[in-house]
Amino acid sequence: MMKNYMAAGSILLATLCIGACKEDQTENTAPPTLSAVTTLNERNTPLQSIGYGEWIIIKGTNLSTTSKVDFNGTLAADSLTYADDNSITVKIPANLVDPINNPIKVTTKYGTATLNFQIKQPGPTITDFSPGAGNVDDEITIDGNYFKGITGVTINGVAATIVSSTQTQVKIKVPPGGTSGQVVITTPVGSVTATKTFGLKHVIYDDGLKNSWTNTSYSTTALDLASTLNTRRGTTAINVSHKAWSAVRFRLVAKFATAGYSMVKISMFGGPGTQGKKVRIALTPAATAYDLVLNEGKWTDYQVPFINIGNPTSIEYITFQEFSGFASQIFIDDVGFY
Repeated sequence: MMKNYMAAGSILLATLCIGACKEDQTENTAPPTLSAVTTLNERNTPLQSIGYGEWIIIKGTNLSTTSKVDFNGTLAADSLTYADDNSITVKIPANLVDPINNPIKVTTKYGTATLNFQIKQPGPTITDFSPGAGNVDDEITIDGNYFKGITGVTINGVAATIVSSTQTQVKIKVPPGGTSGQVVITTPVGSVTATKTFGLKHVIYDDGLKNSWTNTSYSTTALDLASTLNTRRGTTAINVSHKAWSAVRFRLVAKFATAGYSMVKISMFGGPGTQGKKVRIALTPAATAYDLVLNEGKWTDYQVPFINIGNPTSIEYITFQEFSGFASQIFIDDVGFY
């Protein structure tokens, strides 16, 4: 008899445990709601906006069955999404469709919910632009990142016409009044100024010698001041075949007064074998010189502040000397002062 009671008790206890476990495992079938976004460190402080690629917590209800988190059409990686009933911890993708407005859409087993929220791209960056000088209506290519939603490009404070734009590249036309000056790009997130300047305020060479400068180069194997083989822009460039230590040199007999100018600018293209080779720039009269490092097979724009080459008040000669003891071919264009 006792054995029968014990068996019945065991069955009853097992039944109660199974029922309790089933109750604990009951899934929340209500549709999701979204209420706020916070950082992982400040979980009680709702955000107004955040940047691409950040970890966030999305607050709400009925979120435990989340199957995907969509940022304006870009899905978060499943491996970077963790959900419970009242929150989702997720990493925002590194690149989204819009520069600012990227609503969050959460899909669960029982519905969807959307939260309008600003997720901003980083501020724009400029890595380079090419060519480094130009005339009105010439096309300039600016490389960098985070140009989505671009609202304007200026040169010397003058608005340029935008020909085309992507996230990483913008093409513009040089505006009247913008043939020299700083290049600035503006997006809805902010503005950035290029580290190098555009154009020449005083031209020494541009499709030929200008402003009474004359050629006094020495020791070169060959020198063509009107070569059409390889130009930075325009129709001609200087094509020089160097001996070791030979130099391209220009002279202005009347001397150039540097007041109102701050730097020398030059574009050079390194021929075969010139990678890492040096060209030394020197001014006469001046106290110091400065070495430029060549890039083989590509044009490079250089700008050298006067303070780095003796800070002269006047210049009679400007010299670009081969300074690696290496016979080489170099193309030169767009020489002058800014």
